[in-house]
Amino acid sequence: MGSPVRMAALPCLSLILLLWSQGPGVQGQEFQFGPCQVEGVVLQELWEAFQAMKDIVQAQDNITSVQLLRKEVLQNVSEAESCYLIHALLEFYLNTVFKNYRDKAVEFGILKSFSTLANNFIVIVSKLQPSEKEMFSISESAHRRFLLFQRAFKQLDREAAVTKAFGEVDILLTWMENFYQV
Repeated sequence: MGSPVRMAALPCLSLILLLWSQGPGVQGQEFQFGPCQVEGVVLQELWEAFQAMKDIVQAQDNITSVQLLRKEVLQNVSEAESCYLIHALLEFYLNTVFKNYRDKAVEFGILKSFSTLANNFIVIVSKLQPSEKEMFSISESAHRRFLLFQRAFKQLDREAAVTKAFGEVDILLTWMENFYQV
């Protein structure tokens, strides 16, 4: 893995980004995922970070016949299940995909964009606050949707699955942008 200094850098960068994002003057979008509201998200930063890596990352994906974030996972998501689903997906990306792709990001020279994307995901997860004091609505359907994604991921070789999932960040961003922008 990385050196202790490298391993400590991501959490430090995350904290700096979290503190900066909550400061005055930060302009961002507001997203409503059912009972959860996320304010101050600058989706353009996410897109720019991913676009800077997209060609490199997607060129590494040799399994073009499989899509992890397929229609069954992201289409017709009800408001009641959206908060759980986005939270589960972003947590999975942070704890599984980004954690296991970091060394490749260094190898491919895309660490800055990679860190921007990862840090913004951390901020979004930290800001997923239920509106009107509602709790996450965990419906069976939302859980099934996440399990479809997770099972498809686990059916692939670990490295191929991480590369595939990272290459599909644009699908996740499009879903967030198109369906839940207030």
